[in-house]
Amino acid sequence: MTEQPVWRPVSRNEWLAVLGCSVAASLAAIAWSWQNHALLNYGDAVAHLHIARRVIDSHRPGLSQLGSVWLPLPHLLMIPFVTIYAWWANGIAGLIPSALSYIAGCAGIYRLARNWLRPVAAAAALTFFALNANLLYLQTTAMTEPLFLCEMIWLAVWLVEWRTSLNKDPQRADRLLWCIAIVLVAAVFTRYDGWILALLAWSSIGITQLRHGTLRCRAFWLAGALVVAAPVVWFVYNSVVFGDWLDFVRGPYSATAIEMRTASPGGPPHPGWHNPWVSFLFFIKAAEMDAAAEGWGNTLLILALLGTAWAWLTTRRRAFLWTLLLWLPIPFYAYSVAFGSVPIFLPVWWPHSFYNTRYGMELLPALALGLAFAAHFFIAAVRDFKPRWAPFGETLIYVSIALNAWTVLRARPLTYVEGTKNIEARLPFEQQIPPVLRSLLASRPGGIVLMNTSVYPQIVALTGIPLRQTVNSSDREFYSAALTAPSSHASVVLAFAGDEIDQAVHAHPSGLRAVQRFNAPDLPAATVYVSDTLASTNNQAVVASGKGMP
Repeated sequence: MTEQPVWRPVSRNEWLAVLGCSVAASLAAIAWSWQNHALLNYGDAVAHLHIARRVIDSHRPGLSQLGSVWLPLPHLLMIPFVTIYAWWANGIAGLIPSALSYIAGCAGIYRLARNWLRPVAAAAALTFFALNANLLYLQTTAMTEPLFLCEMIWLAVWLVEWRTSLNKDPQRADRLLWCIAIVLVAAVFTRYDGWILALLAWSSIGITQLRHGTLRCRAFWLAGALVVAAPVVWFVYNSVVFGDWLDFVRGPYSATAIEMRTASPGGPPHPGWHNPWVSFLFFIKAAEMDAAAEGWGNTLLILALLGTAWAWLTTRRRAFLWTLLLWLPIPFYAYSVAFGSVPIFLPVWWPHSFYNTRYGMELLPALALGLAFAAHFFIAAVRDFKPRWAPFGETLIYVSIALNAWTVLRARPLTYVEGTKNIEARLPFEQQIPPVLRSLLASRPGGIVLMNTSVYPQIVALTGIPLRQTVNSSDREFYSAALTAPSSHASVVLAFAGDEIDQAVHAHPSGLRAVQRFNAPDLPAATVYVSDTLASTNNQAVVASGKGMP
């Protein structure tokens, strides 16, 4: 009854249109975010920039500064840009990789859809994906979601093209194996979701090669070695630098450790704790709220699922099968929220708060592709039964997508609201403390500041000093030595009530003088001390020579 999807090569004009529209949308979102001072709303975005900066700006710069929990690729991509101090301080250094990932992701979702669909339906997938307000905001920040979405999409693109080329063009199939391996390595070093993605994708490739009698293919084994090496490198890095190959799982900064420190006594730490079904519902709801206007989430999900099912029945199934990896976030987060200490809080469900709402964004490519097939089915049906109405049917689809995007934007995207609440909590300290530090350091040129930059890293950038002018927890032995005698290792000490530095100050108060205390709602108070023991003129010399330090 309906017209079957037919593949056509993507023309040069199509590519120009896709890239032009994607760049325009990205620039518009950047301009808005810059004007509203929203690039650094997320505390995680500030922390990502901080990690990238300390690789090149610390007492011992190097890859060991990448830390043990967050995977390193996003930070490595930022390093060329954080070398410019102003870009580190204002967030542009994180914006650039994210915006480029967004543009590449837009191109990828269109190319993926065009494997089966004509431009009108493929453009529906692109429009839905590119105009998502949550994605447009995140691509102006240093968050990892735009990069990982880009990797997921291009993995699906190259898997589909590899499967199509396997019988027709073995040489191209071998080349695509290397593309797949590279994007899997990138995914492994971006988010832990990528580890499961890599395992499933490469195992499935091996099974397919075995069935075709091409398992001895040299490219498969060499590229496979590259994929396997990626997590092994991370294990080795954690073992060498932190003394525990699973430090990212069970170390003091792991998700499990943070959950244990922050959980309220009595009752479950969060909704979905040890309950995969509730975790599944929270993730699905987050995905719906990230992608659709209020009240239309279930409709959107049903249409995407119906479109995916219809595509499975009418397309080249063996190639389309690989796109089902785009739905992997559902079981991954159902498990992770339940057993992996990564809660999701939504304003519509208890505890009626905002936390990790961006996780739902990972289902956006699957929803976009499913909707594109649903749109194709609708257009084909209209052409069959009411040919004259076909142009109106196409217009209706784009109007609906644009209306949905506008409604999500007008209601304020979840990710933006969460980020705004995040910065509202930090803002009092970020506004009050840097001027005081600048004033104190003006009379102590080159004076070292002892502070915990993992909690409020932006204070350093706003003060205008390099990270190497601080002693913080990433400095390890320098930091440990400073905690035993704060007044002998720093001209200025910034302590937050209850943290390690605050405990050290109370244990070793000699030579320290409190100059100002800062308070903010629902946050531990901060106190600035100056050292009467350490002369400002020889402070740098002490650090440089290592006196009093291991």
